[in-house]
Amino acid sequence: MAKPDLNLIDWSIMGIYLAFVIGIGFALKKYMNSAEDFFLSGRSIPGWVCGLAFISANLGAQELIGMAASGAEYGIMTSHFYWVGAIPAMVFLGIFMMPMYYGSKAKSVPEYLKMRYNEPTRVFNSVSFAFMTVASSGISMHALADLLHALLGWNYYASLVITSVIVLAYVLKGGLSSAIYNEVLQFFMIVFGIAPLAYIALKDVGGWEGLVGKLQASPQGQGALHSWAQTGGTANPMGVPWYGILFGLGFVLSFGYWTTNFAEVQRALAANSMGAARRTPIIGAIPKMLFPAIVILPGMIAYGLTSDAVAGGYSIPMKEGVPNYNQVLPSMIFHYFPNGLLGLALTALMASFMSGMAANVTAFNTVWTYDLYKTMKPNQTDRQLLAMGKYATIFGIIAAMGFALVASKYNNIMSVLQLVFGFVNAPLFATFLLGMFTKRSNGVGSFWGLVVGTSAAVIFHGLSFATGNTPGVKGGWLGLTVEFPKEMSQNFWIAIVAFSTTFVVNAVLSMITKRTKTDDELRGLVYSLTPKHRDENEPWILRPAVLGSIVMIAVIILNFIFW
Repeated sequence: MAKPDLNLIDWSIMGIYLAFVIGIGFALKKYMNSAEDFFLSGRSIPGWVCGLAFISANLGAQELIGMAASGAEYGIMTSHFYWVGAIPAMVFLGIFMMPMYYGSKAKSVPEYLKMRYNEPTRVFNSVSFAFMTVASSGISMHALADLLHALLGWNYYASLVITSVIVLAYVLKGGLSSAIYNEVLQFFMIVFGIAPLAYIALKDVGGWEGLVGKLQASPQGQGALHSWAQTGGTANPMGVPWYGILFGLGFVLSFGYWTTNFAEVQRALAANSMGAARRTPIIGAIPKMLFPAIVILPGMIAYGLTSDAVAGGYSIPMKEGVPNYNQVLPSMIFHYFPNGLLGLALTALMASFMSGMAANVTAFNTVWTYDLYKTMKPNQTDRQLLAMGKYATIFGIIAAMGFALVASKYNNIMSVLQLVFGFVNAPLFATFLLGMFTKRSNGVGSFWGLVVGTSAAVIFHGLSFATGNTPGVKGGWLGLTVEFPKEMSQNFWIAIVAFSTTFVVNAVLSMITKRTKTDDELRGLVYSLTPKHRDENEPWILRPAVLGSIVMIAVIILNFIFW
């Protein structure tokens, strides 16, 4: 693939953006007077800002690169990650779970677990969550370094260091507030920088009808034109049957990520009121519904062009003899965009990488400081906690560089990302589900449920592999006994095993052991014992239940349109 011809205007756009995001961090530094200011923005951010930051925290490298890659590999079935694997869980979080998160005044998800269960449960989750944030940040680092290396010829390791230093600069100075306001800026950069690609590329292939014609010319392309119609047959590009999608993605992975991932919940906790906190994920769900048009469609077009012998000179880049789906979006950008727009798109890509890195780093430093360090040294002053948070920021970025090398083994970063979620979020969701909606679940059940469930996920990964893979980081290291058609289908079943095992172990142990907390101790932590938030002073359209219902109706309609 030919390297792009960047000129002065392209470099200028990138330089101005990088200077601006660092400047935001320095501008907010004067407001970072306490640990709560640094970690939770003093709970002073307006709801609409939190809503955009909530969605932008997820709109990182994994989303742009990974979803475009999945669009080329799976077609419109990739929309399940949005309309089934995100929107329902975001609405559920806003309506049912934010009252307990926000009302408990917990500074982190693990701290809520301590209040609901016990210290061992909190510590176990803190360690597993710290691993997940470092891994997720490392995936973003790898994707950006790989992009800069493949398309601009920059040294891969130098690219890792440079981008890490930029993120470190604005997070270290401005804390969560800096990350949130930069995420809002990055949201608009991503939309305006990447959205034109779908329009230009779709127009080039003859509109939607032209794209359908190209996809129908190949067996895989035919399966790529439907979200549900092919999930019960053999022409299934994702290799996951409809029940695996509903339970593995739509329930376990989706709810596990959106309702327990502190990198997302932290944005809602920064809101300036309970109502704003509850609206945050629902507001974020509105643009989330439309993102498939921005990130999936270019991938589908890339596959259509590659399968067409007279596609105008474009084909999906290859890596070691197989399609390198991670390079689909960048290669499409360089294929279609002129100078100026090219610089804006490159800047948007950089924004997406840094957004994902910053979201995970700010979540990591909070969990490390409050849930691990403060547990070991409970008498630390506010100033000492603030200093530790900054040290944790530095450590988190360095550790993420190491995981970037693991992510480099995958040709679709969504595969490694969903694998990490299966290990961490799936067992955690089972623990939260029992903890927030039953009074009987106790500390014994929660701790051992997490231990056994997480272990079951690791063992299942060691006993399974995807067709074409060899034993190693992609699975099968305990013996190749279960084979799946795709890495993604393997990930879904790992998540199902982790959730089911955790749920059963927690429920059984809680039933045969004594309750560890009384009803009074569980008030504000369990849904049935939490005072219901009244919305009388808010416009009816902004009430979470009303807003959430409108969003759910819209997403059901989208599923039927693209059935």
